[in-house]
Amino acid sequence: MAKSFKNQLTGQIGEHLACAELGRRGYIATSFSGNVPEFDLLIANENLQTIPIQVKTLTEGNWTTKITDWIDIIIDDNEKKQIDNGNKKIDNPDLIYICIMLKNKSSDKDRFFILTKKDLQTICTKSYRKWMDSKGWKRPNNYKSIDCKYGIEDIKDFENNWELIEKRMHSS
Repeated sequence: MAKSFKNQLTGQIGEHLACAELGRRGYIATSFSGNVPEFDLLIANENLQTIPIQVKTLTEGNWTTKITDWIDIIIDDNEKKQIDNGNKKIDNPDLIYICIMLKNKSSDKDRFFILTKKDLQTICTKSYRKWMDSKGWKRPNNYKSIDCKYGIEDIKDFENNWELIEKRMHSS
């Protein structure tokens, strides 16, 4: 199976799993199948209060993001290094993310991690800065690379944090 097709299928499975789990929790949820830039699902309660949700799904390994979504990075071509110009002001910091690790060889069940976009920025910037500090801000292999990864260990405190959605729905 081609990687791109497999990635699309994984994303689709994650969105539908999130919809099913949210349904179990009393919400109507619908997927936009990647057709909305900032979110994947819209959920509603019986009072028609709605919130958007972003879903990120994996079958193994780490989620990948671009550090330039979180930190204002300047590339110094002369020194072949990156310069940390501080955290970016992100749009929609309260947007809820559901990161899903699908059932696989090392886990007998699907795992759900629920956090905000701001939480994710904090996790990614802390991890990236720690790693880059150890490298003197010179990335091995390609100094221009902006790949940033986060894994279950980074977001474990948010596992099954469905209360975040409950609180958001009750505050709307």
